[in-house]
Amino acid sequence: MTAGPPPAPRVAVIGGGQLARMLAEPANALGVPLRLLAEAADASAAQVIPDAVVGDHRDLDALRLATQGCTVVTFDHEHVPTDHLHALEGSGVACRPGSAALVHAQDKAMMRAAMARLRAPQPRWAVVAGAEDVEAFGLPCVLKVSRGGYDGRGVWVVQRSADAAEPLAAAERTGVPLLAEELVAFRRELAALVARAPSGEAVAYPVVASTQRGGICHEVVAPAPGLPPDRAAEAQALALQIAAELGVTGVLAVELFEDADGQILVNELAMRPHNTGHWTQDGAVTSQFENHLRAVLDLPLGSPEPRVPWTVMVNLLGTDEAGSDLYGACAQVMADDDRLRVHLYGKEVRPGRKVGHVNAYGDDLDDCLERARRAAATLLGSSP
Repeated sequence: MTAGPPPAPRVAVIGGGQLARMLAEPANALGVPLRLLAEAADASAAQVIPDAVVGDHRDLDALRLATQGCTVVTFDHEHVPTDHLHALEGSGVACRPGSAALVHAQDKAMMRAAMARLRAPQPRWAVVAGAEDVEAFGLPCVLKVSRGGYDGRGVWVVQRSADAAEPLAAAERTGVPLLAEELVAFRRELAALVARAPSGEAVAYPVVASTQRGGICHEVVAPAPGLPPDRAAEAQALALQIAAELGVTGVLAVELFEDADGQILVNELAMRPHNTGHWTQDGAVTSQFENHLRAVLDLPLGSPEPRVPWTVMVNLLGTDEAGSDLYGACAQVMADDDRLRVHLYGKEVRPGRKVGHVNAYGDDLDDCLERARRAAATLLGSSP
């Protein structure tokens, strides 16, 4: 009797959201089994990844159970306590990205300090402890919780001193320091997405433009329209530098501001597949999800090159008037446009919640924008 082939390495994914869900398709194609730590049995990723442990990412015992027997562990979000990451690494678990890198996506103050050391362009910033510090920093400004904020949560635009009362109270209540940042009069938001393996191999995707709705990513256009080639190359080089200097393994998204003079400034970092990279599922040779898996397993990375001149991603964000039968609406969308791709997350529709996205691609940007927006409106049962 001959022995079978050696088993493929098992990858643990912490967090049961849509990012983990979308890792399942390339993992299946590569024959790589996933183990999930999900917050609930019906979480988005748990619906498609059968090997799921239900538990809290803040519970070290749950983390140890989910990572047992796995070659590497990666993340759907950045919220695993840093001390727990240290404990996992101390017991021999390969975290990718590692705790020393991931902390820069977990702690905005540490990220700002690291960007200063790297001389990366960024807004003026300071850690503030009280109203006097905010006033000394200068108004207007932006106040952010240094840990735990996402999708616009934990971010306040402070125009006058009284506006600082709520964020200061939140900081005192939670014990999480506040970060003050310059209120940048930006022209638009950009994102530079790269993937980096432990070997040091790295690839950079085209720089994209994104628009927000209520602090949540709404639309992404790849590549960013009208961005001069030298400025795009500068943004890609900056993202590659940050990934190398911080020792990132996997996907790194560098969210950027483009100011009125066309200069780029680092806004935030994410060390995982990112909303601004969802277009790659249908518009790039290798999706961000496949390259993230390749990177954490130290496999050769795939090409980030676009397949078509333009790809537009529109998020499906729940609204009060949005319909609840997303799957049922797919038939109409598919009948209207056989070149459009729909990605649903298996989530109940609620106002402001990301429940899916659509990708439209082609040779004409205006056509892609119109098709993607029309499909999103049809799926949600709302007006474009």
